[in-house]
Amino acid sequence: MKPDLEVVQIGQGQSFKAWEHGYPYHTVRWHFHPEMEVHYVVATSGRYYIGDFIGEFGPGNLVLTGPNLPHNWISDVPEGTIVPLRNRVLQFPEELLLRIAELFPDTGGFSALFDLSRRGALFSAACSEICAPILAELVQAKGPRRASLFLDLLANLAADAGARALASDTYLPDPSGFMTAGVNKALAFINQNLTEDFGEVDLAATAGMTPAAFSRSFRKHTGMGVVEYVNRLRINLACQLLMNDTDTSVTDICYATGFNNLSNFNRQFLRRKGMPPSRFRALLQDNRPVAA
Repeated sequence: MKPDLEVVQIGQGQSFKAWEHGYPYHTVRWHFHPEMEVHYVVATSGRYYIGDFIGEFGPGNLVLTGPNLPHNWISDVPEGTIVPLRNRVLQFPEELLLRIAELFPDTGGFSALFDLSRRGALFSAACSEICAPILAELVQAKGPRRASLFLDLLANLAADAGARALASDTYLPDPSGFMTAGVNKALAFINQNLTEDFGEVDLAATAGMTPAAFSRSFRKHTGMGVVEYVNRLRINLACQLLMNDTDTSVTDICYATGFNNLSNFNRQFLRRKGMPPSRFRALLQDNRPVAA
């Protein structure tokens, strides 16, 4: 079974993404992405899959996956159970790790960490215990503290003598092969053309499927319809612009993120964030320190 592509959105002005989610969740499926990922299990137990590896996990399970390495964690919970917080996740491009190792020779272990990640790395219980509070703070951190926690986390992972590879040394992920799947082609198209004007018919053509078949397949793979999926990505992008481009009007941000109707943009933003974009920006301004 070919894995699904996950589109990872790293915020504007950021070098990595740190977040958390519950269970079930739309990314909980057999999937891959070009970014490296640190995955920490907060709650539940079950079975996890990394490349051709299958193992059992529980709270404290700490794994690093390399670029395009397929993975999934399936919790063993009764049907209909909602877990508010199951995972904390850190995602970053491989170039970031390699650049840090190049700029700071002192971090020589980072190169070895990258090599180990290609097969997926499971870290020791002792390392997990150290990294758990770092990840918890990292999800909420801002500014220099965020960068400091990121480096601290990587340093602890690189220093773990008990880390072990998971997938076999002969397992080689093939992203070009994964991308032959129709829905993955459509997901890549969305990511590359998020702010452009396109519709479900265009995506179906990209996937090489009829619109009806594509709609069913897309919902099965992502857990939502095309419009909801695209709107979610566009609202996330709008939040980044509202946080970083303070001189750009809400109207301009509406059109810059792919919406062609201001009232629809406001409605979608309110639905996902619980407030209109103008209020979102005002609260951000209130939270910023006043210049001396």
